[in-house]
Amino acid sequence: MGTKIQHKCTSFLFNMITVVLLLKKCLILNSQKNTEMMYYITGGERSGKSRYAQNLATQLSNHPKYVATSRIWDADHRARIDRHISERDERWTSVEAEKVIFDVINPKETVVIDCVTLWLTNFFVDTKNDIEKALLLAKNEFNKLLQIDATIIIISNEIGMGVHAATKVGRKFTELQGWMNQYIAEHSDKAILMVSGIPVVIKE
Repeated sequence: MGTKIQHKCTSFLFNMITVVLLLKKCLILNSQKNTEMMYYITGGERSGKSRYAQNLATQLSNHPKYVATSRIWDADHRARIDRHISERDERWTSVEAEKVIFDVINPKETVVIDCVTLWLTNFFVDTKNDIEKALLLAKNEFNKLLQIDATIIIISNEIGMGVHAATKVGRKFTELQGWMNQYIAEHSDKAILMVSGIPVVIKE
């Protein structure tokens, strides 16, 4: 009888240790899930990039943050941005950052940055259309994002896949966008190309 009880106790303790180890493993995995993850979402105009990015953010966090990079050019533009903010529900926190983005992102947050094209436009305009200077400044700011312990979903556009720019300035900006897109994709953990609303994973 004593041997049977001892065997049952040993078996029970072994099972408990196994459960504890499994729980510990799950906790570790969960704690790592949203740590320093960079998602890069790109595609053509009206390809579903923003919708996909926002859906992804709400799956990863109950309180995601939306960072708008557009510069406010006039009252109509301001009204359009305010309308977009009102379309997101109460779970979202919305902030604006024309060039310096890392200052508005806190550790452990899940953040959508929308978008690289408007963000680059600010560097391009402020450097008087100098591709090299704008690219260097944008890379320096992007590198700071890589140091934040947060989940970042960054949206861009493949403007080089569209209609060939009619002006010299337009062609220069298309080059700038292409170079920056490559840099972001290289340093992202996962890259998704949106095609007609369908996400196509191109890097993971």
